[in-house]
Amino acid sequence: MDKIQKTQQQWREQLDEETYRICRQGGTEAAFSGKYWDNKQQGDYHCACCGEHLFTSLTKYDSGSGWPSFHTSSNTQCITEHVDNSHGMRRVEAVCSKCDSHLGHIFPDGPVESGLRYCMNSASLQFKDNSDK
Repeated sequence: MDKIQKTQQQWREQLDEETYRICRQGGTEAAFSGKYWDNKQQGDYHCACCGEHLFTSLTKYDSGSGWPSFHTSSNTQCITEHVDNSHGMRRVEAVCSKCDSHLGHIFPDGPVESGLRYCMNSASLQFKDNSDK
């Protein structure tokens, strides 16, 4: 996979303020505020910054957390994991492997399919509906 290399200025020009804050600065949107936390449409979720395919609606579930949650990524190479010790917690940060955008965090309290909960920010995702296919 070829890495996307852009300056912070190039990212600022490409992204709106909220997407830049979350994806490029590691921010988080408020629970139950993002456009995809309750999305039930069939389709695919891609990185909002580079378009990399990250998840399908088949792996999305209602975790009750207020953020879009998935039990499995679309492939083992699309998400890179980093230890995140911020805010007095030890978490696993999920970043896009192609462009290093902050996506959210991965928790070990997911459903039986994987035991994982990929807790993502809606602003980090772009949904593509495939119900017409």
